[in-house]
Amino acid sequence: MAGLIETSFSGLGPVRRGKVRDIYDLGDTLLLVATDRVSAFDVILPPGIPGKGEILTRMSAFWFRWAEQFGIAHHLIATDVGQFPSQCQPHAATLSGRTMRVNKTRPLPVECVVRGYLSGSGWKEYQKTGAICGEKLPTGLRESDRLPAPIFTPSTKAEIGDHDMAMSFEQVQSQIGKALAERVREISLTLYTKAADRASARGVIIADTKMEFGVDTTTGNLLLIDELLTPDASRFWPKVDYSPGRPQRGFDKQCVRDYLQAIHWDETTAPPHLPEEIIRTVQVKYQEAMNRLVDPT
Repeated sequence: MAGLIETSFSGLGPVRRGKVRDIYDLGDTLLLVATDRVSAFDVILPPGIPGKGEILTRMSAFWFRWAEQFGIAHHLIATDVGQFPSQCQPHAATLSGRTMRVNKTRPLPVECVVRGYLSGSGWKEYQKTGAICGEKLPTGLRESDRLPAPIFTPSTKAEIGDHDMAMSFEQVQSQIGKALAERVREISLTLYTKAADRASARGVIIADTKMEFGVDTTTGNLLLIDELLTPDASRFWPKVDYSPGRPQRGFDKQCVRDYLQAIHWDETTAPPHLPEEIIRTVQVKYQEAMNRLVDPT
């Protein structure tokens, strides 16, 4: 089955393209269409992962609605194409299952990352400095160790092809103001903690996750936006295999990063075409993440 790599719908627009989502402006609201594009190291890689967009949409919609019980607002209006405006209906077959209609916001220029375990770029930074984003950590921690408490480690929100850069909390305050910075940190840590508890009961560790926020252009309210607690934005590890002191097997796209490093891809050259076995591995991992975290037990 071929993946959906790019969309173009007559009667909808204008369209902007992110790393994964095509964004259509409906005037009063937006359509976020999750394609099957896959990115690693901030680069989009061919040929995509068939079915990935539907999984991302289903998981994000679940978590957005789940967050409501904690008084946390989000931008999601509907995922049922039947509730979309009339100009969307001719494209219902393609939109169905992979599209969210959302409120318009002014996105904050910050990626809100929460880490509960020491992995990825956080592990690399800790080895060099003993800290992550200015957050000093105990000495002697190993790769994949659980942190004494979850930490807020924000980064810049880079354009496609550029790399996100770590930020201190003071830099976030300078960018968006003290009160708003404290609010997004509070929400991010709360959501991570609550989601980690839910995941743990289902045999999954959420090592870290990335969230995004925007200010509603009509009401001025702070909203969760983009996606939430998906394998694209999180590191999910099976508890049964967890063993600190080494990298972990996960339900995410780490295998794509590992593949690129294994072939010594030079990021100054065109991205390689992912082999079939990597595509299939990602499909299985994403499906497993959804089955464990979202589907009822």
